[in-house]
Amino acid sequence: MEEMGSSNIEYDVIVIGAGIMGSCSAYEASKRGCSTLLLEQYDLLHNRGSSHGESRTLRITYPEPYYSSMVLESSLLWEDAQSQVGYKVLYPTPQLDFGPSSETSLQAAISSCRSNSVPFRLLTPADVARHFSDAVLLPHDWIGVLSEGAGVLKPTKAVSMFQALAFRNGVVLKDNVKVTGITRSGPGGLLVVSTNSGKTFYGKKCVVTAGAWMKKLVKDVSGRDLPIQPLETTICYWKIKQGHEKDYSIDEGFPTFAAYGCPYIYGTPSLEYPGLIKVAVHGGRPCDPDNRLWIPDSELMDLLKTWVRDRFGGRVDPDGPVSTQSCIYSMTPDEDYVIDFLGGEFGKDVVIAGGFSGHGFKMGPVIGRVVADMLLHGEARGVEMDYFKLDRFDRNPRGNVKQFGEQVGLSSHNLSCQLE
Repeated sequence: MEEMGSSNIEYDVIVIGAGIMGSCSAYEASKRGCSTLLLEQYDLLHNRGSSHGESRTLRITYPEPYYSSMVLESSLLWEDAQSQVGYKVLYPTPQLDFGPSSETSLQAAISSCRSNSVPFRLLTPADVARHFSDAVLLPHDWIGVLSEGAGVLKPTKAVSMFQALAFRNGVVLKDNVKVTGITRSGPGGLLVVSTNSGKTFYGKKCVVTAGAWMKKLVKDVSGRDLPIQPLETTICYWKIKQGHEKDYSIDEGFPTFAAYGCPYIYGTPSLEYPGLIKVAVHGGRPCDPDNRLWIPDSELMDLLKTWVRDRFGGRVDPDGPVSTQSCIYSMTPDEDYVIDFLGGEFGKDVVIAGGFSGHGFKMGPVIGRVVADMLLHGEARGVEMDYFKLDRFDRNPRGNVKQFGEQVGLSSHNLSCQLE
């Protein structure tokens, strides 16, 4: 149990939130020789937020070209971390993107591949059926985009890996410590991080990577309203029919995949649960992370049943998922990240990193690098940071203007599309 009172230790960096972003940030700070404290409001590796579970996709194909270059750097950092710890959290496999040939976001992803020199192949529906032995069937007016450099990440294992590497570097990890405030009231202008236990911690710099709780904490700390909306989403696993298990196995080269359009549907090959394949809707319903439903949206499940029946040619049971798990997205209006200095009285001593909008996990290592650079050098190079600054919402409440439609659905009730 945490004792009352104040810590007499002064840290170079205090990281609030020990999901993938916080764990990578703590690790990167420790690599630079910073004394670092990592705080988590729940148990380490808990399942209440956005960094738990058995699979996430790593893919280079993005409609926005500034993300593809980030994935390329992040992939190298994933490999470096694996080599240090001695076990794998990333399992390579191709990525298959598909959808109507007229879909603007898919065409933007193709353009992004070209601008970033990402190798890919354009496939007709017949090509897709032939390449995957009829395990994936597309309507006649759809196209496929097959690319390399993708894979499946094991999220809980990955977070544990970065925490282990951070600990090896001297990072202090404390869980079940809920941060209630940050002030600049310590000796010499140090930041003071207060907690619900009554204990306080002192630091020169601070990083807030609180995920779905980011909006609440930043509001309490600075009075600023962040345009971040938590969404409750559901990860779904579907049973592969007997005799077809190899058709969808990562060992046989089945890809991670994404179906562009409305709704955007994604999935991973059979890996973590033998005989099951992950297929889910990229979206969810608005929620309070402290008071969520924990159950799937029935209308979204109906959409998925139809999709599974039509796309997998009867080889996957479409009657419903056999296993589900609740997860949370932290959505921004433009689906881009928020990575910036909090400013105000905190200047450049507090960095906030959130709003990862359901596509951030793969970026954990590069976000950690960026955050550490911002704290220590006042800027981060190698990433187009203007897309992630807070002031974009001052110019336009919707944030960055894009030439293609939104990808994340806010609920089944807002999906006006019909599946093929």
